[in-house]
Amino acid sequence: MKFEIKRLIGFSIAAGILLAGYSFRSANAVNTKPVLEKAPNILIIMADDMGYSDIGCYGSEIATPNLDQLAASGIRFRQFYNGARCCPTRASLLTGLYPHQAGIGHMTNDPEDSTAYQYNLPGYQGSLNNKCVTIAEVLKTRGYQTMMSGKWHVGYHDRQKWPLQRGFDKYYGILAGAANYFNPTGLRGLTLMNEPVKPKGKDFYLTDALTDHAIDFLNENHQQTKAPFFMYLAYTSPHWPLNALQDDVKKYRGKYKNGWKALRKERYNRMIKMGILKPEAELSADDAADWDKLSPEKQDEMDFRMALYAAQIDRMDQNIGRVVKALTASGELDNTLILFLSDNGACAEGGDLGGGLTENLGTKKGYMLSYGQSWANVSNTPFKKYKHWVNEGGISTPLIAYWPKMIPKASQGKFSDQYGFLPDIMATVVAASGAKYPLAYKGQSIIPMEGKSILPILQGKELPVHHQPIFWEHEGNSAVRMGNLKLVCEYHEGRPKKWELYDLDKDRSELHDLSASMPEQVSKLSKAYNEWASRAGVVPFDEIKKIQASRHK
Repeated sequence: MKFEIKRLIGFSIAAGILLAGYSFRSANAVNTKPVLEKAPNILIIMADDMGYSDIGCYGSEIATPNLDQLAASGIRFRQFYNGARCCPTRASLLTGLYPHQAGIGHMTNDPEDSTAYQYNLPGYQGSLNNKCVTIAEVLKTRGYQTMMSGKWHVGYHDRQKWPLQRGFDKYYGILAGAANYFNPTGLRGLTLMNEPVKPKGKDFYLTDALTDHAIDFLNENHQQTKAPFFMYLAYTSPHWPLNALQDDVKKYRGKYKNGWKALRKERYNRMIKMGILKPEAELSADDAADWDKLSPEKQDEMDFRMALYAAQIDRMDQNIGRVVKALTASGELDNTLILFLSDNGACAEGGDLGGGLTENLGTKKGYMLSYGQSWANVSNTPFKKYKHWVNEGGISTPLIAYWPKMIPKASQGKFSDQYGFLPDIMATVVAASGAKYPLAYKGQSIIPMEGKSILPILQGKELPVHHQPIFWEHEGNSAVRMGNLKLVCEYHEGRPKKWELYDLDKDRSELHDLSASMPEQVSKLSKAYNEWASRAGVVPFDEIKKIQASRHK
């Protein structure tokens, strides 16, 4: 794939010099007059349950040439964080708040159970509340066309919580958290605008269909309105079930028969060589079954599971290439800010060797088909833990930022060591578009956004994004980061918090606990965490579990 990147010499842009859907090219040179420019388009692409090292430009053997090209012409962040789980991440991404502030401190409700996680607690209502605004709602005030294709997962049963009721002009996708890729029907079926629709054609595949509709929406906007657009393209790939197309699977079948330990070491060495990890970075302990003790038949099955997983990522990358090609054809690519990230770390659900019936592998059947913790340990190289936890393996995501009109030539293909997290995306979008984040919306006071803009980094300024602590809490797993220090605690039911302290500049894999030697920092950061938890509406997870148990008796 070739990108036709037109560099505008002398172009620079800063937040605060944008007008009503248009922006000014700033006059840095003598006798240069400002030139009116169309406001930037914004495209956010999210993968689902994909680990830190699962794409080529972050060290993977999986073929992702389109993402690799975006990275080669953009900036990769070594230290960007998500929210450890599907729907809390999506709530935080869309609103610029911590997930509890937006109403999704745990999970949203499952289609099969309308009472799930409805705790009558402000931070745990299971859908976006009216104290937040979405990126779509903010950008519509600047004349943007707002479109979404993909997984919603921030409010299911109440139609007022659906995409069109939260600022999007157009929507296609699944409202729930997961679906069969070949036949997403029933409670986990497809929605177009506000109406249920059926999969079209015998060759239906969800990743392709999400892209088809995204491109249709983009082309319609270009032809009919020519307004700047915001597109949120939320793929379900590579979230289970392991549903992949045969031609894609063939590329990988048999490539994983050396097992997870060997592959993890290969990725680790490649990541150091590529500069993703520092040379002194350590590899966390293997957290997998013993490959050599598996029968030949079981080894073949596990090769198949990983091949299916890899094929899902490969197909997603192919589809991202289709979107970029469509933007190139319409002349919109140069003026589009593209952000790619994953919603949490790799998923260890299904046990060491994965879940679901072996006989369903490679078919169009199955729902809870997963590749298991042993392969997830590879996906999260070099970190420990997984989705659900707030160690680096649970919250670290690749972040690729691509924007030809903003990123200087000298910065293209580089890494940033500045750390950021999901609420920064709202702040960045507001800064880039010139929109104003509201104090109130539809008569309701709105919680101030929590993030900071990464726009200076995209302008080539390697400056710290955060000067105050940032926080995580999911299912009682807790963390706070300030500078190079991270305080983290793994939840154990009925036990008091046991904080661990790590210097991430020297120990990104969280192997050397400094809590005993730096008690003053533990005290300072834990106090900051407790103050944040109180203001953000975090409830101790032991209490949440008691409420949950009482509701399901």
